[in-house]
Amino acid sequence: MEARKKVVIIGSAYPLRGGGISTFNERLAKAFSVRGDEVIIYTFSLQYPSFLFPGTTQYSTEPPPEGLEIRVRINSINPFNWIKTAFEIAKSNPDLAIFRFWIPFMAPCLGSIARLIKWKTKRRVKIVAITDNIIPHERRPGDRLLVKYFTGSVDAFVAMSESVLRDLSLFDKIKPRAYYPHPLYDNFGAVVSKEIAKQKLGMDESYGYLLFFGFIRDYKGLDLLLEAMSNPKVSDLKIKLLIAGEYYGNEDKYSELISKLGIGDKLVLQTRFIPNSEVYLYFCASDIVVQPYKNATQSGVTQIAYHFGKPMITTRVGGLSEMVPDGKVGYVVEPEQNDIAEAISKFYIGNKEEEFIENVKKEKVRFSWDGLLNTIDNLYKLS
Repeated sequence: MEARKKVVIIGSAYPLRGGGISTFNERLAKAFSVRGDEVIIYTFSLQYPSFLFPGTTQYSTEPPPEGLEIRVRINSINPFNWIKTAFEIAKSNPDLAIFRFWIPFMAPCLGSIARLIKWKTKRRVKIVAITDNIIPHERRPGDRLLVKYFTGSVDAFVAMSESVLRDLSLFDKIKPRAYYPHPLYDNFGAVVSKEIAKQKLGMDESYGYLLFFGFIRDYKGLDLLLEAMSNPKVSDLKIKLLIAGEYYGNEDKYSELISKLGIGDKLVLQTRFIPNSEVYLYFCASDIVVQPYKNATQSGVTQIAYHFGKPMITTRVGGLSEMVPDGKVGYVVEPEQNDIAEAISKFYIGNKEEEFIENVKKEKVRFSWDGLLNTIDNLYKLS
């Protein structure tokens, strides 16, 4: 039996709403706690300066998660704060510090805190990074230098897609690393029937629904899905597209495309941040989840879909196809509107929903939190 560890997780968490990253960190902390480890999350007092944040607010309006110790400490742009936070963490004498890394902007802050913890503890604390992305979806000058600074500060890496595991070799070829797929998001509530979910959302129960879920950013390919909805293979079906998520880009671009395509009556728009307490309604109301991404590494949306037993259509980019066996739990297609439309048509005309749901139930057992903890444990021993 593994000895009890003292673990700190450094990354987004409540009171930040942070979408999938906050939810992941809180669920990871719960998994360590259930196992008997002592765990504290260190989150941001300031994550992004307001002028860099594309949404309406960075903060949650929901109650705090129960049973977790979350310390709001880190200012992402204040080096004096990084020193203070690192020394506080080092003083608590943890065995393991887990850093969530998803964007180069955070590299100076997180890389400095990691270095200071190691220096202050004479390298006794093991530093493991869980890497959502190494090469960002939306690239900017200087990204590679920032990523190099961060990767140089940690002892080992967990990549949540094979593509990120490969990308790591561009910055480090020596340190221990492992791939483990994003575990299930099983903390969004219980499954309810489609009928109940549709009623609660005020949706027409006579239609079937595709779901696009999450922040609306250019790389996620909503424009491709909108174009697919106008394709004759799809437009003649009695279905609508449910779009649930806040715009993190040019809203006018999508409004103009919807008007140009003449598909307003085929859409249900919930273009706002969806709080955790409502997530279950959108997944339970849908027949299939569509992720038409133009580039990606992995996506937490896939793991929510698995939890709620939903088939998926995803594109053949990054690590998405690793998570969705083609023709078994859904379809993997090229990021082209015609291919997306063809998959939607095959799903409905072929009456594939029940078959795919049964396969989803079998497939999702490989995405466990215990498996992720075991992967981290092995890297802890190697680093």
